[in-house]
Amino acid sequence: MKINYYTETDSLYIDLKNTPSVRSVVVSDGVVLDYDETDTLVGIDIDQARKNLDFKEFIVTSLPKDMVVRAG
Repeated sequence: MKINYYTETDSLYIDLKNTPSVRSVVVSDGVVLDYDETDTLVGIDIDQARKNLDFKEFIVTSLPKDMVVRAG
């Protein structure tokens, strides 16, 4: 899973799986869910991220022990 912020578009993309998206669904103003060919959710796109999200903190409360965490 990857979380990317794109300054040029002020959008945040949460890449849930490394699978190509074949279908996108707008679920609310500025929020799009991406699905793969098996109808599995693979990504979440949030437009106007600075307006719609709190960027002051990024807190992870619990992760599986075998998960690798990297900051880029």
